[in-house]
Amino acid sequence: MTEKIIVKDFYTQDAVSLAKSLLGKQITRKYNNGTKRYFIITETEAYLGEEDKACHCSKGKTERTKVMYEEGGTIYIYLIYGMYWMLNIVSGEKDKPEAVLIRGIAEISTDGKLLKHYDGPGKAGKVLEITKELFNAKKIYKESTGLYISSPQHKVSFNMKQLPRVGINYAGEPWISKPWRFVAKELIISK
Repeated sequence: MTEKIIVKDFYTQDAVSLAKSLLGKQITRKYNNGTKRYFIITETEAYLGEEDKACHCSKGKTERTKVMYEEGGTIYIYLIYGMYWMLNIVSGEKDKPEAVLIRGIAEISTDGKLLKHYDGPGKAGKVLEITKELFNAKKIYKESTGLYISSPQHKVSFNMKQLPRVGINYAGEPWISKPWRFVAKELIISK
């Protein structure tokens, strides 16, 4: 598979725009044993900085969230429930903390067959073997990280559904109802 890695400038858009733009893009994971697996991004969720009460940066810059203040294209990893690593891509300009959570992916074969959906960010993180030590603060547009995003090698079509974010009741309104979750429905991969 010839992969065209998406360049750094792509990630300078705001988180809502990036969350939409990432749907249908390909994540490649090169594992320690040298094997590669390919996934299509099927669900994303946007978090828009310090004013967004659902965003980790709503309380300002901390040791945990300082990665979100980096330039777009930086990987932000955090652990929830003590067991699930969450993959996030920082968006926008440096010092403007926004990010996109990768909530769902679908594995594809090298010949473009849809193999399996991993719905939910915990399942996505698990199959990608994400850890903070491996990926936090690395760049998603560099092949050398072993985790990068490229244009899909096959034709990808879907209907996009826009929904409220999940699991953020602590944030209160209007943040609970913001339609900043994006899902690729009726995913079709063809040559």
